[in-house]
Amino acid sequence: MSTKITTATPPTEYNKEQGCNRNTDFCVDVKTILRNDSIAAIGKNYTGELTRDSEDHYTFLETLPPKVYKRNPHVYVGKYITITRRDDGRLQPNFKPLKMDANFSATTYARGVANELLWGLSGLIEKEAAK
Repeated sequence: MSTKITTATPPTEYNKEQGCNRNTDFCVDVKTILRNDSIAAIGKNYTGELTRDSEDHYTFLETLPPKVYKRNPHVYVGKYITITRRDDGRLQPNFKPLKMDANFSATTYARGVANELLWGLSGLIEKEAAK
């Protein structure tokens, strides 16, 4: 919190204004169960669950971070298109942004897209058939 409370508002009223409940428990034991560190490092944030076991005892269990994975991975990347594999296994061709400058030719663009579709899909279909 970057600002100090300088009003005469009692702490319970301030907590209600902020939408949270603040409590300070003195002289309690906290058991930490950490994944990598043997003791909690100063200034490091840990994600986990805090459980009150008894009147003066808490247990903190560090949880694993959520798994990060790419939802629709690229299976073909070309100059004009990309092909991604959807969660259900379908292949999805996607057009890259069209750059229309002085040298743009619709015929060249259409041939490039057609060739990349042919190369990308034929390579992927051959791989699927070999499985």
